Amino acid sequence: MTDNLEIKITKADHTRLSVTDFSQLPFGKVFTDHMFTADYEDGEWKNLQILPYGPIPMSPAIAALHYGQAIFEGMKAYRQPSGKISVFRADKNFERLNKSATRMSMPTLPKEIFMQGLEALINIDEKWVPNQEDYALYIRPVMFATDPYLGVKASESYKFALLTTPTGPYYSNALKVKIETEFTRADEGGVGFAKTAGNYARSLYPFEQAKKEGFDQLIWTDSVTHEFIEEAGTANLLFVINGKLITPSIRSTVLDGVTRDTIIKLAKQAGIEVEERRVSVSEVIEGIKNGTLTEAFAAGTAATVTHVGEIGYKGEVYKLTDPSTRHISNGIAKTLNDIRYGLVPDEFGWNWVL
Repeated sequence: MTDNLEIKITKADHTRLSVTDFSQLPFGKVFTDHMFTADYEDGEWKNLQILPYGPIPMSPAIAALHYGQAIFEGMKAYRQPSGKISVFRADKNFERLNKSATRMSMPTLPKEIFMQGLEALINIDEKWVPNQEDYALYIRPVMFATDPYLGVKASESYKFALLTTPTGPYYSNALKVKIETEFTRADEGGVGFAKTAGNYARSLYPFEQAKKEGFDQLIWTDSVTHEFIEEAGTANLLFVINGKLITPSIRSTVLDGVTRDTIIKLAKQAGIEVEERRVSVSEVIEGIKNGTLTEAFAAGTAATVTHVGEIGYKGEVYKLTDPSTRHISNGIAKTLNDIRYGLVPDEFGWNWVL
């Protein structure tokens, strides 16, 4: 049993609950009253505190701004029927945060700081957890380098923070996506498997170009041949081909998604055959043409399970089946939601009820 940590708490003078419209919650723009922070200095984590959400003083010379040492996570807390709050698969997110930290030459975070800081923050801001269907409290753990030094080396100081924001559905409609064959998100031997800020920065320009063409998102392909599908910009990708659930296998260029892992486990429990392997672009396009590919969807903490309605490739747009007829993805999505909201037994032990 880990001893309780000493966390300094400074509460906000006023809550913004009364001026927040919970029926209109654009993703990532409405923050709760407080945040949790910790500092890494002199080889140890210290200064654990909860304080009012707001700007953090920093030098314009900090290493994160110049050399990109910044990582983050995404997770959600849900209101249970009992009124209690649960955080979904916090252990998995914690493990991935430290995997990213190691790759980016950053210090790992002790589990007790991650878990106790999160619990204390949610307990203080528990009224911010929505009580509506398909709504949740999105949690953003973030760590960044803070050495005010313009030299190319790993920083010796860091800040870790937990931010929370109530949110509704990320996507409201099936996605129109484009298979990207020019730009790349990640390269072999690089940091594609880490949830680091730079991965998202390099995706923004191609994404903006795709938006001008009428697409909602990109499907990234391998950097060498552009023949194999890897992931979408904000989520993993899964397909149903000949009744099997097929998804690109995890590699150094593909993020090990928590929702992806969850869906695979639920599918296997439901008796659905699952294949984790390389998925070629030609296989997907041919499957749409001949009708063997019956479902395609994106899976992520923010996106949850979001149907893909159309796929663009080399100037052609291929339409998929009506999302309402997709039995496998809709069935898994319902089971996943029922578990997260405490409507069915949590046989996997994924819900951390506070």
